Amino acid sequence: MSSAEVPEFVTVDDYLAAEAVALTKSEYVDGWVRAMSGACVRHNQIKANCMIHLGRSLQNRRCRPFDSDMKLRVRRAGVARFYYPDLQVVCDSNPPTSVFQDSPVLIVEVLSPSTRRYDLDEKMNAYLQIPSLQCYILLEQHQPIAIVLRRSEGGFLRQMIEGVEAAIELPFLGCELAMRDLYDGIEFTPTCVQEDEPEYVAQV
Repeated sequence: MSSAEVPEFVTVDDYLAAEAVALTKSEYVDGWVRAMSGACVRHNQIKANCMIHLGRSLQNRRCRPFDSDMKLRVRRAGVARFYYPDLQVVCDSNPPTSVFQDSPVLIVEVLSPSTRRYDLDEKMNAYLQIPSLQCYILLEQHQPIAIVLRRSEGGFLRQMIEGVEAAIELPFLGCELAMRDLYDGIEFTPTCVQEDEPEYVAQV
């Protein structure tokens, strides 16, 4: 690898300053900046459905949903990461002028072929270390399937929820997400469309 191909280490302050004026979004992982790609209509429709129904359920309550325009900071072992989750719910928000959150109780990611490896591996490992997090939900695009990781006394427990008649219970928020609502307007395919790479299957 030539010196021109070696990624440049970036400080947190420099990353935040660059993001404040950037026309596109980038994530920050332990000093390295990773550009984000755009999402397809199906991805954005599921994300919007989730935001709409969580927003209604949490209206006039302390816990509020934030979409992918809000960064999430994950602090671990003296380093920081900044991600843009598809959706996060925060009950103890950072100040109104902050450009990121620190303490989500719920994170939702919609799985895409281009981001699947990060959502099920790197991001999952980082998210599950957030002390406030109670639940991490990963939603498939092409079939009504959700991978749900819930905090328990012994760690996070993995649950698979399938079908439009099912619902994802969120007792820590006093509500639920009906799969029918999350996948409203989505035309399903016979099978899920994803990479054939077993190392990306969640192991918790």
